[in-house]
Amino acid sequence: MKAVISVIGTDTVGILAKVSNVCFKNNCNIVDVTQKVLQEYFTMIMIVEIDNCTVSFSEFSDQLSQLGQEMGLSIRTMHEDIFNSMHRI
Repeated sequence: MKAVISVIGTDTVGILAKVSNVCFKNNCNIVDVTQKVLQEYFTMIMIVEIDNCTVSFSEFSDQLSQLGQEMGLSIRTMHEDIFNSMHRI
């Protein structure tokens, strides 16, 4: 199974590294990432495999949300099943 992580906020050093570190600590493999700085805004979409995640999906999502709050970013994590269902409607 996979999850889609989106990150939006003011560009600062280390955003990709810190989000990647949360994935690493929870044994979630990053399979694809795209990022762009639009003027002063950082945007990123990351796809991660969560089959071997060492915490529940909810806890993983909460950790990323907490990181977003600490960094002043919006970090949203969506399970692949929900993402796919939303885009079929």
